[in-house]
Amino acid sequence: MASETAAVRARRAGGKAAAETAPVRPRDAEKTKAAILRAARDEFCEDGFNGARVDAIADRAKANKRLLYHYFGNKEALYQAVLLDAYQEIRRGERELHISQYDPVEAVDRIIRFTFRHFLANPWFPRLLSVENLQNARFLKKIRNVEEIRSPIVGELQEIVKRGHAEGLFRTDVDPMQLYISIISLCYFYVSNMATLSVVFGKDLSQFALIQEREAQAVQMVVDYLRTRR
Repeated sequence: MASETAAVRARRAGGKAAAETAPVRPRDAEKTKAAILRAARDEFCEDGFNGARVDAIADRAKANKRLLYHYFGNKEALYQAVLLDAYQEIRRGERELHISQYDPVEAVDRIIRFTFRHFLANPWFPRLLSVENLQNARFLKKIRNVEEIRSPIVGELQEIVKRGHAEGLFRTDVDPMQLYISIISLCYFYVSNMATLSVVFGKDLSQFALIQEREAQAVQMVVDYLRTRR
């Protein structure tokens, strides 16, 4: 009996020593935060800010709720982080266009196609914008560095119009901010209202051919508006 006790003690001591020497697996904080952001984005888009629940977000992310609070603070801060991340994503894409290297018409073409395709590839983005508009942009107003949410495209459009005018292609009486809003509108509305428009017109507007047609028409409308009147 005494020998059995000694054996048990030996096994325990060996297990303890192994545990002490085993490497500790580091927590992947960035991966966890990214999972929480994605889960929160889906929850806010589906249920709005008021309807979203922290417990549901934690379940979606398969993360401990305490980690959610640890990384983001509270529901409002998490929602604001989702908003900022969404804007940062589209702004990165806009900067990567390097529009200044193209001739004026192609530059405008690329801006429109990028914007349209970004909405198509990320249908949650129009929904998130709708959620924030229902909040009267109160969370967007709290973002400290507004440059992170402002589009570089507005300034680039101003230069594109100037170049286009110098080449005899574009008119000059164009407000770049209004032009950018028009571009967004042409791209945003089709994606955000695709389901209802499909019912109203009796056509599945998610068909690739119709999407291509809409994209081409958006480009044509903007380019025709910019062209010098003869």
